[in-house]
Amino acid sequence: MKGLLASLLAPLLALMLLPGAANAQMRALSDTELSTVSGQGLFTVGNSSYNGFDFTRISLDADVTLNANLANMRLGEYNYAPRNGTGADLDIGALQFGRTDGTAAQRLVQITNPYFEFVYKNTGVNNQREMVGMRLGFDGISGDVGMKIATLSGSMRIDAGAGGIIDSMNDAGGGKRWDGTCAGCTPLSSVGGVTAGDANGPSRDFWISILKTPVQFQAGSGMPALTEAQAGIWLNWRDKLTALNLTGTVPVNNATGH
Repeated sequence: MKGLLASLLAPLLALMLLPGAANAQMRALSDTELSTVSGQGLFTVGNSSYNGFDFTRISLDADVTLNANLANMRLGEYNYAPRNGTGADLDIGALQFGRTDGTAAQRLVQITNPYFEFVYKNTGVNNQREMVGMRLGFDGISGDVGMKIATLSGSMRIDAGAGGIIDSMNDAGGGKRWDGTCAGCTPLSSVGGVTAGDANGPSRDFWISILKTPVQFQAGSGMPALTEAQAGIWLNWRDKLTALNLTGTVPVNNATGH
């Protein structure tokens, strides 16, 4: 997969398209039988407005367990010399959901309610709207995620323990095309992965956006205000992230997927 968004979406689509292990013949139900049946749709659609933008969210109303290895992802490349990093909004050499060098529980990452959200803005002409972008995110993510990030455009915060707090928003460029270094902090390249979530629950603010203009997304219930997402590719991930190590070593993941 060349694109990070496509790579993240592919395992989720595969789960929905897998055939069932058993076949059943359809039959009509009486009104009495139907009255005792309840169900829930696989997808939910919701509309909202915030800070001058309209949003349409399509959610996969499900919990997903994921084990996947993604590599060599570059998004938002620029022809001019970068302020920092390699000239891309996101340059990620490795992103691993789950690991095989730990316990059985560490092999899988738990993802709650994946979603797409499309962003619109009124043009001011005949009450027409234009799409300004979209984002892909998860309501919750728990587990070990290995990573090697050369350049990051986004708002990321990692608790590195003795290494202090690694925060892209402390960079002079406000997180845009950050190369992972900052005065007096542990460089992002020293982190080989993160544990998402803790005893209080999952990490709740992972999303990646593609935008033509900066957008302020609304924070979830009980969450602090989000950093305004900038134009281009933007990654947001700050809630309950703890560094796995400060040696830059990505955990082993030999599994092919789940």
